Amino acid sequence: MHPQSQMDDRLPSRPAGVLILGGAHGTLALARSFGAQKVPVWLVSNDTPLPSFSRYAQRTMTWPGPDDGGAVAFLLDLAEVHGLGGFLLIAGGDPEVRFVSQSIDQLSAAFDVVLPPWQQLKWVCEKPLLYRRAGELGLAVPLTYEISSLEQAEAAELRFPVILKPNMGGRSRFARAKAVLASDKAAFSTAYTWAAEEIGSDNVVVQEMIPGGGEGQFSYAALWNEGAPVAEFTARRTRQYPVDFGYTSTFVEVVDETQLIDAARRLLGSIAHHGLVEVEFKRDARDGSMKVLDVNPRPWTWFGLGAAAGVDLGAMLWAIKSGQTVRTASARPNTSWMYLVRDMVAAGRLISSGRLAKRAYFSSFTGVRAWATFQANDPMPGLIDVPLTAWRVLTRRILSAILTWKCLGRRRDGVSSTAAETDRRDR
Repeated sequence: MHPQSQMDDRLPSRPAGVLILGGAHGTLALARSFGAQKVPVWLVSNDTPLPSFSRYAQRTMTWPGPDDGGAVAFLLDLAEVHGLGGFLLIAGGDPEVRFVSQSIDQLSAAFDVVLPPWQQLKWVCEKPLLYRRAGELGLAVPLTYEISSLEQAEAAELRFPVILKPNMGGRSRFARAKAVLASDKAAFSTAYTWAAEEIGSDNVVVQEMIPGGGEGQFSYAALWNEGAPVAEFTARRTRQYPVDFGYTSTFVEVVDETQLIDAARRLLGSIAHHGLVEVEFKRDARDGSMKVLDVNPRPWTWFGLGAAAGVDLGAMLWAIKSGQTVRTASARPNTSWMYLVRDMVAAGRLISSGRLAKRAYFSSFTGVRAWATFQANDPMPGLIDVPLTAWRVLTRRILSAILTWKCLGRRRDGVSSTAAETDRRDR
């Protein structure tokens, strides 16, 4: 799949375990999937500690992070000292995806890297390249404006509302917010200036907001091996938080959307993808098209839905790497995943606005077979997630307060922080 180093001939032909870098709920679900197969799981992170509380995490360690200049040396030394040669190396977060893919030649000296090299992967990870590639393949994408400087932002003729996104996920405050809504020119100017200060103007993506909430959000979830799909299914991210353009899904259910499979196969096949992947789409009610939004070549928040629906992508990945035969599986319909704490908030907003009936909300629990953190035989992450979630909500509100404060000086010009306004509406 990619060039190998001279050390490769010393590595075992089959992996002895898995090393996951970073990530939160998706990493937790993947660790549980491997753990159920009696696979040793090592976690290395400089981000959330949530997965480390799982009983399936054999060893957890902190490190300087994927952006540190010594990151490669750290992992190679870790493999040498602890005998991790041949372990599967899986990136659990966006910064880790970029780092691992860009360092694949060096890391392959010690690990079996479950990602394609960056020259391939960048075409689905960096949003401008993703939308270009999707367009070349005849796939629908949202209207995206070519803006790469403050001057262009001031001069741009936009059709509001618009959303500002990071080029690729990361650890900055803007990247953690995932999306900022601007409903008018003044709000856009403030939001763009802040985003450019956070990650650089070249990395800010300005895009139309497709109408609708979670009911129009869909995903293709799959495991690919050396350019071909091994297992795949589709789901609807029915509820999310915030409700109109969420930074996290809260209620996801298996649905049959065959058009997504065709679109995702064309997109991922064009880069000969290798590993786990989620492709996000949104149905545009204005023309009925499914528009490509994002690609996540890592375990995603609701990763645990797969195993609950009979398509255990983690177990299948281990089977392939262990030389076992992988049987074809189809996801069971009417199977759902829920992030209970956040879903209660999202459902409350939808019910109060008349967009969700109480009966429909309570009925949605009947199909839930997987939870974001709770699992009966692995209870600790579910207990620790409540205070961690409270902390994340607090920090996001502090961020909203900062945005509001920055806007006060521009109030006479009619500027308002729609990110802060959205947060206030969703409290």
